[in-house]
Amino acid sequence: MPPSNPFDDDKLKEECGVFGVIGVTDAANFVALGLHALQHRGQEAGGIVSYSPDIGFNSARRFGYVRDNFTKASLMETLPGSLSIGHVRYSTAGSKGQTQIRDVQPFFGEFSMGGAAIAHNGNITNADSLRKELIERGSIFQSSSDSECIIHLMARSLQQNIPERMKDALRRVEGAFSVVAMTRTKLIGVRDPLGVRPLVLGRIGDGWVLSSETCALDIIGAEFVREVEPGEMLVITEKGGIESFHPFERTRPRFCIFEHVYFSRPDSILGGRSVYETRRQIGVELAKENPVDADLVCPVPDSGTPAAIGFSQESGIPYAMGIIRNQYMGRTFIEPTEQIRNMGVRLKLNVNRALIKGKRVILVDDSVVRGTTSMKIKQMILDAGAAEVHFRIASPPTAWPCFYGVDTPEREKLLASHMSEDEMCAHLGVDSLKFISLDGLYRAAGEAEGRNPDAPQYCDACFSGEYPVAPSDMIAKGFEVKAAE
Repeated sequence: MPPSNPFDDDKLKEECGVFGVIGVTDAANFVALGLHALQHRGQEAGGIVSYSPDIGFNSARRFGYVRDNFTKASLMETLPGSLSIGHVRYSTAGSKGQTQIRDVQPFFGEFSMGGAAIAHNGNITNADSLRKELIERGSIFQSSSDSECIIHLMARSLQQNIPERMKDALRRVEGAFSVVAMTRTKLIGVRDPLGVRPLVLGRIGDGWVLSSETCALDIIGAEFVREVEPGEMLVITEKGGIESFHPFERTRPRFCIFEHVYFSRPDSILGGRSVYETRRQIGVELAKENPVDADLVCPVPDSGTPAAIGFSQESGIPYAMGIIRNQYMGRTFIEPTEQIRNMGVRLKLNVNRALIKGKRVILVDDSVVRGTTSMKIKQMILDAGAAEVHFRIASPPTAWPCFYGVDTPEREKLLASHMSEDEMCAHLGVDSLKFISLDGLYRAAGEAEGRNPDAPQYCDACFSGEYPVAPSDMIAKGFEVKAAE
């Protein structure tokens, strides 16, 4: 399936979203709503599994948006029961951009003590070696997804119940994982020891909810209870009982700081902090670190908006919607001919010419990846008659690929991997280009003293090149990690 827009390959792709509900009537309907709220985390495909004592496990997996598939009564009637989990997917491993229906989660396995389904957000960095070992021992894989390794590891475990088998399996896994799983009677949530990816617990009536983000609790009227702790496993029964386990060796958490910058919805809460407020504060820090004389502060919609508001508030330069986003640009657009593709960014964004003409404009965006979109937006602003164009970026330079559940271009395709800030400025042809510092980003995220270089509070490998879990599969393929300083 192609990207949803002709220039989407110039943004880091969201990982995946997971959602599960237990103890409510027609749980799959709640899961569909939750997945709709998590659609920003994956737009390629989605899947839902439910369990009913009368007819057992049922599943539905579809390409495309949740709204186009899981709002049909004829489909939702095939997913009865008070226990259900779901997943929205962007392919970070497996056949990227060429998703097969067999790669769409949740995955299901039938074990001696009953069936289990599993949905995974993140990336397993030793999946290649695990898959090789499992195939040599007789496992038969049905997908190209790294997540399927978990099911096969569970099948080979000698433990007597599914939660214990899952503990066994996940102890073999390296990388990042937030997992939502279900048996016939239990809903299970697990985060990896570093807590790289988010997972939260909510309450709805007498039932319970697990979700990648708090915004998906809001859509179903669930109450946010707490975050699942890094390295924690929750096992929830239909009667409402919750057991908490810590099956991994405890270590310092390293939550993904890019969740604050871009991936999570601005109306979510992460680590007790409003994502919107963190992004607004990033704009404040940007204005302190990199002031510039200008007439307007304009966001690159939509992800640059909170930071642009913060930049405007701190600098005193008026905020303006200089770029208008076409809300209806989606997959159902006409088949893109070469001529349409060359229109690129104009299909989705249009400049407010009356506002821009003759002005010195500060454009605030969340990141620069390849730089192709930034160049097109700059040209649109100049074509509209802007006197100057200044870019302010709400994250440090993205110079390293992510191996923990984000689809990042190869390192040599990242502009910041081989250009300095000044070189990028010249390459993009703008009057100035400045990124927030890593310390500034940490301050915006609530770390008043900035980044602790000896014990970083977040995973920031895409900026620093310091990977908290060695990407063993990629190293085996020749990837060179940053040399120790």
